[in-house]
Amino acid sequence: VESDDDRIRLIIGEAQLLRDANQLGESIRLLNEALDRFPDNTDLLYEQAMVVEKNNQFDLMEQSLRKIIALTPDNQHAYNALGYSFAERNVRLPEAYDLIKKALSLAPDDAYIMDSMGWVEFRLGRLESAEEILRRAHTAKPDPEIAAHLGEVLWTRGRNDEAKKLWRAAATKD
Repeated sequence: VESDDDRIRLIIGEAQLLRDANQLGESIRLLNEALDRFPDNTDLLYEQAMVVEKNNQFDLMEQSLRKIIALTPDNQHAYNALGYSFAERNVRLPEAYDLIKKALSLAPDDAYIMDSMGWVEFRLGRLESAEEILRRAHTAKPDPEIAAHLGEVLWTRGRNDEAKKLWRAAATKD
């Protein structure tokens, strides 16, 4: 007999496969059923937030992430995901900054959270700070998405050749 934890892991795996296959409705249905049974499971809530965000259901995404924060106030991923979503959509930037700052205080060496902070700084027009943070993130983890953000900042700062070089290098890696 499998445990609830095993069941939840299988549900999340199936939901991710459905999400990756762009069967968002089916993934959401599966997660909603699981959340009816396990309403306070933060892993299910996080996966639901990721799927509904992809489905442009931003209110539900925010609701799920805020519930995770209420249940586990030291969950840096929930703060980061919500802050990054705001920054990516260029909305509620002061709040995005505060959420990502909290995530960074919980995980100061996380390159993806540094990337989020660099991106929100860029959105706020603080280009020097954005570049500095994104360079640190990219050095820690030369990820294509971090490279894309750093390239965007460099481009905006008029350093087009450097941006193109960075994008090319990231494209060959990805």
